[in-house]
Amino acid sequence: MKKGFTLVELLIVLAVIAALMAVATPMAMNAVKQAKASQVAQNLNALKSAVEQYVYSQKDLPATITDLTDYMSKIPDKYHLNSPDDFTNGVATVKIGYTGGDILAEDVNKQYSEVTTVQIDGKDCPGVSVQVRQWW
Repeated sequence: MKKGFTLVELLIVLAVIAALMAVATPMAMNAVKQAKASQVAQNLNALKSAVEQYVYSQKDLPATITDLTDYMSKIPDKYHLNSPDDFTNGVATVKIGYTGGDILAEDVNKQYSEVTTVQIDGKDCPGVSVQVRQWW
């Protein structure tokens, strides 16, 4: 009697492996998507806090995202902000958005409820609107 596997046995093993991959791959991709959404949500929350700190310590609005470098250890890539030129009736709304394009606002909103779709440089992206008041 010859030792080895028959063709049928090999095909059954390959079918089982293919079935396991078909189940595991979408779950792994969903985990990666959720991790990215969580990272974007955390960065938007940190940037929101940095904008508030900037306004209340500098008594001015940040013009660009790089103005916030003293308030965060590192400014992440692909984040931008739209800031009004001045306060209107003592209130200003600064919009911070993630412009990477690889995650939807709905996915980030599941992680951080303040996230909506904002317009940054004419494009819709996930972001937050920070409303600050002029107190001085």
